[in-house]
Amino acid sequence: MKKKICLFILLLFSKDAFAHTDHYKAIVKIEMDVVRNGKIVGYSNYFFEHGDKKMTIKNYTKFNVELLGVKIFSILSEAIEVYEDNKLINFKSNTFQNKKKKYVNLEYDNNSKKFIINGSSYKGKADLDCVIGNWWNHEILKAKKQISPLSGSIKEQVVTLIGEENIIINNKKYLTNHYKLKSKNENLPKDKKLNFDIWYDPKNSLILKVSYSRMGKWEYKVKNFE
Repeated sequence: MKKKICLFILLLFSKDAFAHTDHYKAIVKIEMDVVRNGKIVGYSNYFFEHGDKKMTIKNYTKFNVELLGVKIFSILSEAIEVYEDNKLINFKSNTFQNKKKKYVNLEYDNNSKKFIINGSSYKGKADLDCVIGNWWNHEILKAKKQISPLSGSIKEQVVTLIGEENIIINNKKYLTNHYKLKSKNENLPKDKKLNFDIWYDPKNSLILKVSYSRMGKWEYKVKNFE
């Protein structure tokens, strides 16, 4: 059964595996609410710039969690992701997580055909089949490894299709494909594991909602796209 599901995922995306940026030619921005325990605590917004052969995505993420008026968790992050001829060539981010600075500087190296990463959690090379773990990009649903957009760490992942599901976003019904994304290594510490539910809208080629549990129930939900 698992082999059939994996084959389905491969067939679903393989046609556009090297042209996924074409799906976003008409997209100018994707705005997402960050929700914790049913309450909006911030945002993660993506802005797209399109050139002849280039696509640049700028991301701004900010959220705060307070308990009894005291800030217990916060993220403030800015990132820029650049694609040329449908291939990632550059990614940079700067993040303050609870006042702790994290960063990623990634460049595509044409000689080695690898990504060179200088990050706060990892420094070294990465294979080209790695995907930046950002929610604008549905390529994450077929990747075997993802790169943290906050620290540059690399995690192997397993993605399983659960099935079709209707969801309501901003009072509008969408027919989505519901996926489960988990770390391949089950022995990772709990706070390092990937464990996400993802709802993908194949009609608009967009991830509409992501949910996970860690210090509460979190959701990233599309607020608007155009």
